[in-house]
Amino acid sequence: MDPEHASVREPRASRASHREIADELRSRIGSGALRPGQRMPTQAELAEEFGVERGAVRQALDILHAERLLTGVSKGSPARVAEGAWPGWSAAPPQPTVVGLGPRVAAAFAAPQVRIDALCLTSVSLTLAVGEQLRLIHAGELKPAKIDVRVLLPSHRIELAFPTPVDPVHAGDGGLLHERWLAVRNAQGLVLRQNLLALRTTHGIDVRLTFRALPFTPPVKLYLLNEAEALFAYYTLGRHEQREFGGEPLQLYDADGTRSMLFAFGPGAGTRDGGTRDSGSREAEARDTAFVAESRRWFDALWETISSDLELT
Repeated sequence: MDPEHASVREPRASRASHREIADELRSRIGSGALRPGQRMPTQAELAEEFGVERGAVRQALDILHAERLLTGVSKGSPARVAEGAWPGWSAAPPQPTVVGLGPRVAAAFAAPQVRIDALCLTSVSLTLAVGEQLRLIHAGELKPAKIDVRVLLPSHRIELAFPTPVDPVHAGDGGLLHERWLAVRNAQGLVLRQNLLALRTTHGIDVRLTFRALPFTPPVKLYLLNEAEALFAYYTLGRHEQREFGGEPLQLYDADGTRSMLFAFGPGAGTRDGGTRDSGSREAEARDTAFVAESRRWFDALWETISSDLELT
């Protein structure tokens, strides 16, 4: 067998699920045993190693492809480890939230106990990302034992910093903008709540979902996944035009949260070929670990102090 294609672990005696295969291959990429640009073993070789059918291998490879760890995933030839797939998500380039959040939430849902903490303006991106995982659960491809989600959103009682009219003359239209934002916030939250809590009866999953309200407009969005990874983005304001107010276009300042560039921080950064780490790699890993821990403390502090009960109507 060509050494480039050889497996790096001994064959397993017991059958593994596609999620377990994905976890193992992800670990090999993270350790440097499988290097960026390296050709993966064939699906037949992986199936033999893990004692499974090729379908389970294909599902595992599809997961890693969705996470942008593999390229060239197809039935015709072995995949390759993506060039950007260095250990540690901080090594990955930032992506728009609508692109980057889904694969990271998918990786979080691979764990038996899923924990997501989110601070955002409306929860649109979170609802979209979780929705795909709910589809997989209903299709029988996923079944976490527990899902715990906490979401911090702005209170409906505050005057939002954005969206807001550019011209003070149109300040009265701020009330209409507030009503529109509130309708989106409540609608997305209700969809998220209904879909998640339904898993209790349909699949017997232990689900807990809690919303709380903040007394300010968050200038950033933050997602904490399984207490191990932090995804961070700025709400960058721009000048936009709204045409639905009395037929007259309204100039306003607002941010497109789905396009906010999402930066990811997590443990395991900077492993070199063969699994060794240089001092810069260790420093990057320590920095990421510290950022995740501090982000968790910040979120918990907001949750336990100045936030209040939030009702979605």
